Amino acid sequence: MLAYMKRTTVKLPEDLDREMRDEAVRRGLTLSEWTREAIEAHLPRQRGRRRLRATGAGNSGQADTSERIEEILAAEWPEIINGRD
Repeated sequence: MLAYMKRTTVKLPEDLDREMRDEAVRRGLTLSEWTREAIEAHLPRQRGRRRLRATGAGNSGQADTSERIEEILAAEWPEIINGRD
């Protein structure tokens, strides 16, 4: 069953309209799909569940980060980790 869609008109500056359309094409979405996603991302709640925007933000792609945390921190901040503050 398809949800009823309400049509809304929004006035945008030409440069913002062009960026929006380019991004929709880049992502393989229709302009309507991209617009709905963008609006939903800025609402405090999405269909009854809270959206975690930061999920995956720190994903390094490395599977052993938690096991190597001391080594990684020492490489990034040796003066702090090794007590040379």
